[in-house]
Amino acid sequence: MEIIDKYPEKIKGIFTTFDRMIIKGHLRCLMYPLGRYYFLSQEGVLLKNFGAYAQSLSTAIKNRAEEIAEEQKRPYLYLNSPSVDKENLAKSIMKRDHITEGLICILATVELCNSVRIQKNQRGQLELVNYWRKGLHLYYYYHDAILGFMHVRIQSWFPFTIQIYMNGHEIIAKKLASEDIEYNMYDNSFTFIDHLPKAQKFAQLLERKNWKSTFNRFAKIVNPHLGKIHRITSRGYYWSIAQCEISTDVMFDGRDFVEHIYPDFIEHASRCLKAEDILAFFGKKYHGLFKGEITTDRKKRPQGFRVKHRVKKNSIKMYDKWSVLRIETTVNNPLEFKVYRQVIRKGKKTKAWVTMGKGITNLYALAQIGKKANNRYLDMLANIPITAHHITDVERICEPITFKSRRYSSFNPMSEKCSQIFLTLLNGAYAVNGFSNKDIRITLFGSKKVNDPKISGQITRLLAKFRAHHLIAKIPRSFRYRVTEKGYLIMSSILRLKKIEYPLLMAA
Repeated sequence: MEIIDKYPEKIKGIFTTFDRMIIKGHLRCLMYPLGRYYFLSQEGVLLKNFGAYAQSLSTAIKNRAEEIAEEQKRPYLYLNSPSVDKENLAKSIMKRDHITEGLICILATVELCNSVRIQKNQRGQLELVNYWRKGLHLYYYYHDAILGFMHVRIQSWFPFTIQIYMNGHEIIAKKLASEDIEYNMYDNSFTFIDHLPKAQKFAQLLERKNWKSTFNRFAKIVNPHLGKIHRITSRGYYWSIAQCEISTDVMFDGRDFVEHIYPDFIEHASRCLKAEDILAFFGKKYHGLFKGEITTDRKKRPQGFRVKHRVKKNSIKMYDKWSVLRIETTVNNPLEFKVYRQVIRKGKKTKAWVTMGKGITNLYALAQIGKKANNRYLDMLANIPITAHHITDVERICEPITFKSRRYSSFNPMSEKCSQIFLTLLNGAYAVNGFSNKDIRITLFGSKKVNDPKISGQITRLLAKFRAHHLIAKIPRSFRYRVTEKGYLIMSSILRLKKIEYPLLMAA
């Protein structure tokens, strides 16, 4: 990876894994009219009685939550507003009660949800139709032995949709602890892992894990009707990807270096990247038939700046977390990507690139897409020139310096005399063979004073000052000098600022 090649002494390691994962569980047999009617007929429920029947099912789900809270002696709290930060509330309860494993609390609140109701059609017949309504939602917060801090949310109203939230870094932290591998975390990012290859192997195992059994285990806890639904329809929850984040963390050896390079990363990413560049991160090419928005924005956060590039509903963003630089690909719509899999074409099995679905079987493919996008972004960052280096170098020539036990004065880069000397040293005629004391005397004072010993001594002292500041270097076995790479960069930048950019800024 190019960024490792550029900063080999500063990077302690690079770690890639899932970050936030939001999984939705749908009882598909209850999502469509035929499935609903079949289920109600098997239950012996008439359409005119559906309201009372659905209310009884919702009450049972709520009662089950209260029973679980009482059995495990954990708090059941009703929140008057859905805008309450439930995650922070759950974490404060976990810290207060010293919960190291198991159920933390159950939070209940009323939120908007997609449900069904009875309505008469144009012929005056009763039918079930979808509609949005407010309904009770139950949040089960856990500190799971395997998944770490996570929650399961169930919609208590028909059709009982479930949402599971978990974080890949929490899962890896639990695994590292169980393997006695030392690590340090800041927020939800690793700043140090003692055995990075082993941790990366754990992350790769998450990509191929059979998540269905894990999610079904939580579904059985929160939905007391699941057994009955399965007996009638022979179907359980279908698990799909609502949101998946794949993060790549570059772990530097300290915060100072991140602060040193990050401002240039922010400026380049927010101002210089074009639509073609952003699409390229996702492995796509821009074409005239593309429909959708491609946007870039940056935002000030408590930790620092965040730059986010959106392609329709998916995005890639960059932000810093203490000594970690994180690149994170977020997939909200997997349908934008394709996956190579077995399909049936003209009655025969074959493999082809097809549109990716939202099923959890595509988590591995999404992980590969996210990794490649993050790596492409990091390769782009590796080629950004860091102006902070140059600012420091300019500041240094404005200060006196001690070189070989001798003190040399500073430069005044904005003075006319200094600019004249810079222009002389940068003369293209000296680019190949360098220059001598005599060459500089002729350029600055003319041929008439070329043999003046006073002027010769003055130029000697001036060249010694340039050497002390490492702007020029002596050519071995000669009396000639050449401008160093650092000298070209600093002197040309100062001249450009003074002669071009500063007058334009003043005029504006």
